[in-house]
Amino acid sequence: MTKNKLIGCIRDAVVIFVCGLFFACMLYACASVGSPMGGPVDETPPHFVSSTPAPNSIDYNKNKIEIHFDELVTLDNPMNKVIITPPQTQFPVIKAIGKKVQVEIKDSLQSNTTYTIDFADAITDNNEKNVLENFTFAFSTGDVVDSLVVSGTLLNAQNLEPMPGILVGLHKNLDDTAFVKLPFLRTTKTNERGNFWIRNISPGTYRVYALNDLNRDYRFDQPGEEIAFSDSLIIPSFVPATRIDTIWKDSITVDTIIQTDYNRFIPDDVVLFLFKEGFEKQYLRKSERTNQHNFLLYFNAPVDSLPEIRFLNVENVSPDWNIIEYTEEKRTLNYWIKDSTIYNMDTLSIEVSYLKSDSLNLPVLTNDTLSLFMKRVPKKSSKKDKKNEEEKIEFLGVNIEASFSMDIFDSVKVKFSEPLLHFDSAYISLERKIDSVSWKPIKFSVIQNEMNPMQYAIYHKWEYGKDYRISIDSALFTGIYGKWNDRQETNFKVKAETEYGHLYVNISGIDGSGFGELLDGSDKVVRKSELKDGGLLFMNLKPSKYYLRYIADTNGNGKWDTGDYAKHLHPEQVFYYPAFFDIRSNWEVEENWNVTEAPVIHQKLIEITKNKPKEKKKNVNAQNAQNGRNNAQNSRFVGPGM
Repeated sequence: MTKNKLIGCIRDAVVIFVCGLFFACMLYACASVGSPMGGPVDETPPHFVSSTPAPNSIDYNKNKIEIHFDELVTLDNPMNKVIITPPQTQFPVIKAIGKKVQVEIKDSLQSNTTYTIDFADAITDNNEKNVLENFTFAFSTGDVVDSLVVSGTLLNAQNLEPMPGILVGLHKNLDDTAFVKLPFLRTTKTNERGNFWIRNISPGTYRVYALNDLNRDYRFDQPGEEIAFSDSLIIPSFVPATRIDTIWKDSITVDTIIQTDYNRFIPDDVVLFLFKEGFEKQYLRKSERTNQHNFLLYFNAPVDSLPEIRFLNVENVSPDWNIIEYTEEKRTLNYWIKDSTIYNMDTLSIEVSYLKSDSLNLPVLTNDTLSLFMKRVPKKSSKKDKKNEEEKIEFLGVNIEASFSMDIFDSVKVKFSEPLLHFDSAYISLERKIDSVSWKPIKFSVIQNEMNPMQYAIYHKWEYGKDYRISIDSALFTGIYGKWNDRQETNFKVKAETEYGHLYVNISGIDGSGFGELLDGSDKVVRKSELKDGGLLFMNLKPSKYYLRYIADTNGNGKWDTGDYAKHLHPEQVFYYPAFFDIRSNWEVEENWNVTEAPVIHQKLIEITKNKPKEKKKNVNAQNAQNGRNNAQNSRFVGPGM
């Protein structure tokens, strides 16, 4: 081979090699730019790897703790979720840095003390936000790590709702004043189901409390704080126990039964009932004059005794210058002014004397000076409008409240738009239909509303399926501002007996007076019955699904009463029937209920529980991230120009 041919062959080989290398690179770029991605969605939370100090270390006296995980982590609301016990006066610095969580304790460490850092559900991975549930970390400044645990459930005392996010703590000082003077010795927070675990307790005798801690000082020192306490002393310990775990081959075939021995920490069944004491700070929130004839005073708490009103710009005021209407459970007083000298004034200057709560929450006589201004807006009207106004009579408003199809247990209400000069039941006519053309007058009773002097209830023993009419002739009632009524008439029919069902429940398992409350699906009271001869009778129920709770009315006042810590009074006990009643038309149902037979934590049905545990949903963040990876992966197989 000549020299020129040899050079040509080498050149051709190089060209072929370079072209082949170029096309190989192009194919690689189209098929796999970057590393392959995809795979299953990451639904696992971060895993603990190591820490400084090691878990359950002893003789550790540094204020900084570092906990390492197997992936990048973040913290969700650590100020509220992370609890360090013993409680800290200065809030620690808690932060996530890469794959580690760092905790810096600001308080001086106590000697010979076990510290517990309860992260609850604050730790998540960085990308998919998978939650590391109930992660705790403990170490000791002494030569032993305390390991006992007390657990239980916190419920709302009035409706047995599980109470999440509430502090539960222990005191070794058994004096009742410890709860109001000292911070908790050991503490934790309830989870979304109201469950709690107080960990790393030393042997001894304790009292247990719950506290909705409004000022974060770990003691009951605010009247508005909700609390719970137990009469029983807590002595933590443990007993040997065995747990049986079953591994299934499929839905019907058992593969393996594993028996595991462990220490069961007790007590693990503490039940606390959270309540707020009846006290409310009293003060005048605001005042206003809504129209010429009245003004309103808004108080923060129900008014036990009427405030004294003194006019500063009106002389010789008659003692009966007003009629008072109460609203919002006596928190608002509506003063209807009877004296024209007063209500014709554009501005009323008054001094209000009432009992106000001082800094120690004691009632102190207080005087507030108020200016009540009534802004008058002149009306624009044409001559034609003036003529119509002269012919038009503004009547006293009268509203007869009676539904066209009325329930047998209802009353008819008559409401007036302003207080009356005089009320006489003889001015009201109530009749029952005899035949197609005849009506028979019937007797009835009238009760004026204690809170609203303009509202009257008409009571009669109605007959099933009968037609009635109630009427008021014109000009019989006159309001305090000179208006009289126009004629009013309303017809209604009482439902037939076959449209109702009846329920009787025999109560056992508890002594003393009490009452039952029938509830709808939203846990609202629809009917009430006092315990008589050991039972609750609910007559004339509309066909529906009902739930039942029973209140042990220890003082017999017909209502649920809250507790009082200073007097060592617990709130009155509440029980829920652990099923529902399906009441149908023309049915009678009788049931026996031992109110203490089922554990109270299992009595209230989940369907009427408002604080339901959150359902674990598929991690949306993880799924979105996975979709993004899959889309990116797919796009790499379609490269430019392919």
